[in-house]
Amino acid sequence: MKTADAAAEFLSQRRIAVTGVSRTPASHGANVVYKTLRDKGYEVVAVNPNATTVEGDPCYPDLASVPGGVDAVVIATGPDHADETMQQAMDAGVGHVWMHRSVDKGSVSATATALGRSHGITVIDGGCPLMYGAASDPGHRFMCRLFTLTGRVPRKV
Repeated sequence: MKTADAAAEFLSQRRIAVTGVSRTPASHGANVVYKTLRDKGYEVVAVNPNATTVEGDPCYPDLASVPGGVDAVVIATGPDHADETMQQAMDAGVGHVWMHRSVDKGSVSATATALGRSHGITVIDGGCPLMYGAASDPGHRFMCRLFTLTGRVPRKV
């Protein structure tokens, strides 16, 4: 499936969790994704085991603790946490997972990608949800083109 098609499916989900949000946001990528999706009208849920509130909203320690569950997950932690988060997504019946990656190593884990896909989850292993659709802005769309050329955003998932 083309990444753009997978992104459209991901962004059509009703309730999206963002893992790795920080209590001290500054320019933290997870917080940027969280706030932008929230401001665009998405129902977003913050996940961080070390926080009870983030960006003025309730924050949950893991996906299993989120009341009512979620439809999709953005993994915006280090790749060393991606396998555990993917397992949580599988246990919660989540169908869409996006492992955030832009200028640095991001959250992409080959083992988490393989695990999710082997269990029927649509996994986008790179890029950012803010590069696509109504959630995007000109800067993110430019980064999407650039990072697709350099391999940081996959062409297909």
